[in-house]
Amino acid sequence: MNNILIIYTGGTIGMVNDANGILVPFDFEQIKDNVPELGRLNYHLDVHSFHPVIDSSNMDPVIWKTLAELIYRKYDLYDGFVILHGSDTMAFTASALSFMLENLAKPVVLTGSQLPIGQIRTDAKENLITALEIAATKEDGKALVPEVCIYFDAQLFRGNRSIKYNIEKFEAFRSPNYPILAEAGVHLQFYKNYILKVPDGKLNLRTNFNSNIGVLKLYPGITPQAVQAITDSKVDAIIMETFGSGNTTTADWFLGCLKKAIDNGKIIVDISQCKKGSVQLGRYETSRELQKMGVLSGHDLTFEATVTKLMFVMGLGLPVEESCRLMEKSIRGELTPENT
Repeated sequence: MNNILIIYTGGTIGMVNDANGILVPFDFEQIKDNVPELGRLNYHLDVHSFHPVIDSSNMDPVIWKTLAELIYRKYDLYDGFVILHGSDTMAFTASALSFMLENLAKPVVLTGSQLPIGQIRTDAKENLITALEIAATKEDGKALVPEVCIYFDAQLFRGNRSIKYNIEKFEAFRSPNYPILAEAGVHLQFYKNYILKVPDGKLNLRTNFNSNIGVLKLYPGITPQAVQAITDSKVDAIIMETFGSGNTTTADWFLGCLKKAIDNGKIIVDISQCKKGSVQLGRYETSRELQKMGVLSGHDLTFEATVTKLMFVMGLGLPVEESCRLMEKSIRGELTPENT
């Protein structure tokens, strides 16, 4: 019998209507009363609920650390973990956990729903049941999906490749730059070529995050004052969301702001505002100067993965040169290097 730990953090999936028709969280210890289908699964299920439950908009590195430490403590007791989480910041949490849980050899599947579990048309039951099946699936005695994932609306995504893109449909998530890992139809179809291999090393927990970062999103007509508000600030690193394959204005004042920030020890990571595709610094003249001054390529990182990876890498306390090297390298399958 597979042992699965369900971790309920909060979110729409755990809501029911009270006597006045108001949505309130229910006691997830009584989950089988709301999802009787779980009794037909041949799993031993335990539930750990956060008290109080957390709106996903309030997620932060402290809560990510609490989640990672819980999984680490319970790691030898369970075959897999299912985290129920609000969908708004689910991709951030999934990305953060992927970096914190080094040498993960068991499934950590995040899921949620667009409609509360108590509503007739809810997507919560299917998402929960299939997430449990994925967390329990093994091949030759080993977990088939030994990584942090998001399962939503019949598709399984690598957590650090995922984005939430739709608030109105059950199909809430996409993975624009990496194939899906599995698909749920009449049967569960796993795409093994895209799933990480079971690592050899022992699970290692790394929870130090440095969240002192800024975000600079470019737009035509951006002013020196707007740019300097970020580049001259006391942040340790900057995520720069650029045009197309990593292009920016070539105005002298703009390039000067970036160079000054880098000279002052700040890390600048260039990611594209486009959801699909990759930054290719130096491909066009407009990004050649960025490459020369030391702006880093974020390749095809999602914004969510860039935020969490940058916090994670800076939290390692490494020299700036080594931090820069790690940012441009795939460490958990989160990016596709240019030479692959």
